[in-house]
Amino acid sequence: MDKIKTICCIGAGYVGGPTMAVFALKCPHIKVIVVDSNPEKIAAWNTDNLPVYEPGLLEIVKQVRGRNLFFSTDVDAAIDQAEMIFISVNTPTKTYGVGKGMAADLKYVELCTRQIARVSQSDKIIVEKSTLPVRTAQSIKAIINGSSSSFNFEVLSNPEFLAEGTAVNDLLHADRVLIGGDQTPEGLEAIEALTAIYANWIPRERIIQTRLWSSELSKLTANAFLAQRVSSINAISALCERTGADVEEVARAVGMDSRIGPKFLRASVGFGGSCFQKDILNLVYLCRHFGLPEVASYWEQVILMNNYQKHRFAQKVITTLFNTVSGKKIAMLGWAFKKDTNDSRESASIYVADELLQDRAEVHVYDPRVSPQRIVDDLVYLQSVKEGNGAHVLSPQQIAERLIIHPEPYHSLKDAHAALVMTEWDEFKEYDWQRIHDHMLKPAFLFDGRNILDGENLRAIGFDVYQVGKGE
Repeated sequence: MDKIKTICCIGAGYVGGPTMAVFALKCPHIKVIVVDSNPEKIAAWNTDNLPVYEPGLLEIVKQVRGRNLFFSTDVDAAIDQAEMIFISVNTPTKTYGVGKGMAADLKYVELCTRQIARVSQSDKIIVEKSTLPVRTAQSIKAIINGSSSSFNFEVLSNPEFLAEGTAVNDLLHADRVLIGGDQTPEGLEAIEALTAIYANWIPRERIIQTRLWSSELSKLTANAFLAQRVSSINAISALCERTGADVEEVARAVGMDSRIGPKFLRASVGFGGSCFQKDILNLVYLCRHFGLPEVASYWEQVILMNNYQKHRFAQKVITTLFNTVSGKKIAMLGWAFKKDTNDSRESASIYVADELLQDRAEVHVYDPRVSPQRIVDDLVYLQSVKEGNGAHVLSPQQIAERLIIHPEPYHSLKDAHAALVMTEWDEFKEYDWQRIHDHMLKPAFLFDGRNILDGENLRAIGFDVYQVGKGE
């Protein structure tokens, strides 16, 4: 295939948008078109109010938008122009049918593949960018080969290893880029075509070329290992609280072992985001599918521990507030699953809020980046999942009556029975906590789910403080 002149990315979300912006910045000789069927999302990408918040992203988009980066809803035209097409659509966990609650829902990937096969009038390289289960490329190939197209399609796996909140830096200074493809002459040529694009700014020694299946499995495995570390330290946090140990001291001691290292050893209310839980559930499903129940059970425990940590935190709030939060004002600081992003998918806040609302608390939420509509949508979506599992759900009216979202923090905390720090936003550390204490009901309870505040100082002010993994 000739040198790549035009790239199309189907999906303008947290992966597709930032990735293609960096591609356009580092490859000014390549035209990059990001397409999505959602016109509101595309319209936002064409303004300075981007639908995705990432530090440094807007500055890059403004440099290249209209030069060699374009956002459009005309998917067919973009597919037709491009020699290389990235599939970066959502792959949520299935909520129905075979594999419900574990397997990845690939309907959007399939729709994209059928559209590519229908529209294409030339050879294409199709790149899996979405997080996908192992051997998804085989499904893509089957759909392509089953079409009437006479053109050649090579399928590559190029998983993203971005951390939301640092995605731009992760793209500009990637510690590795993984590209998997068929080990045929055509497949190796396609691998080299994508390698040449990344080589515009990533040293070639950091670009790993593998077989297709190895690349797909590497993404799931990486996220499973990271989530396992979080669940491991959170499990120890429960023991620390019972024994009077300090989980931060334990993590520091363990993390100084060069064989272990310090990263992902911060105890908290639980991990969130779109990848960890989804990928581990997918891994569990695959293990069961291939007859490996013991392996499946091992990885499933990572999810069970994360669910336990969220439940444990919510129950700590309820029991501390004299075994009921009915009618009490609970202020939640933070809804995003981590700082420096407006992504709230699978955020611990959703699950903790749900338990408090089920106990008839009045939950007041402030987050500097997550929109009020997204907060409501997150809770409504959780109810639909719970209903499918036969669990008790909140009605839209109950959510509307008990959930109050604030545009600034201090009003959310006024007259509150308890304050919950749910996201590690830096601004929370800068608040006037004396002022907050003065305007809360007494005793003033503070639950620091991210261990970012100075507990001793807060106790000196007069707060009754709980921090994860710290013995009382």
